[in-house]
Amino acid sequence: MPPDLLPPEPPRGPAPAVSGWVWPHGDADTVGFQGLPAFRAQVLALLQAAGLGRCDLVLCDADYEAWPLGEAAVVDAFNAWALAARNTHAVILAAQFDAWPRRHPRWVRWRTPWAHRMRCLQAPDDLAGDLPRILLLPGRAGLEVLDAAQWRGVVTREPVRLARLKEQTDAISQRSGDAFPPTLLGL
Repeated sequence: MPPDLLPPEPPRGPAPAVSGWVWPHGDADTVGFQGLPAFRAQVLALLQAAGLGRCDLVLCDADYEAWPLGEAAVVDAFNAWALAARNTHAVILAAQFDAWPRRHPRWVRWRTPWAHRMRCLQAPDDLAGDLPRILLLPGRAGLEVLDAAQWRGVVTREPVRLARLKEQTDAISQRSGDAFPPTLLGL
């Protein structure tokens, strides 16, 4: 058969981007990581991908002590996410937010004008000690720390695993209450 009549070869490499979304891990559906530096790098990579993909965010952790939320690159990624689409929202689940202004001052300042798109929820006391460490871009990707002592976890785009992470964070959200207002009004 002449070369010009042959069917085209199927595309190779990762699936084409949807609405700018780019999975930062090539062809792999799940990628493992180990160590705090790797966790922090994966958080940044997913937040940067979220800025391209116009998607919601869900973050869950008891205290966010080790999260890189105060770093300039992470705040830039949040800013890109906020500017990418007006209809995206973030839910941040925590045991408490008391230390956030001290631990993540750059992010706290950034959040003030974007508070209408950021919902901070405090988990009830019976869940506070057992909150999982999760960063979820619902329907697209998720990060889960499986072993907090070794900072071992996975980043995935497997639909079944993403659905489980969504169910887990939804259950926590339903039992949590609004917290951490962007401004404090005093009399």
